Amino acid sequence: MTSQPETLDLSRRERQVMDILHRRGEATVAEIMTDLPDPPTYSAVRSVVRILGEKGLIRHRDDGPRYVYFPATPAESAQERALAHVVSTHFAGSPEQAITALLRMSDVDLSDADIARMRDSIRRARDDGR
Repeated sequence: MTSQPETLDLSRRERQVMDILHRRGEATVAEIMTDLPDPPTYSAVRSVVRILGEKGLIRHRDDGPRYVYFPATPAESAQERALAHVVSTHFAGSPEQAITALLRMSDVDLSDADIARMRDSIRRARDDGR
């Protein structure tokens, strides 16, 4: 098993920047600033981006005189790690308890098609040995 970057110990600003990069796919510092609530200075955003790079959570590519930043791992991988942490921490490692909690808090009725897709997902996960 390969080591994954730690995403749970992020500051509020680091998490906001990661959310922006996952939503956009990639962004420059100026673009990140436009999406940040109550944005700090350009230098402060550059510092957050540098820290995220040091943590191995983002990478960059050159685009002329500027850098374009993007998540080091796909959003789906980050979502799975975060959800695994929540299930482990708040639901004693029980996916069943977590799913039950999600269903209880949902205001939306699940359609027969939604339930069929979930059954298929569960069946595929079982077939894959999960």
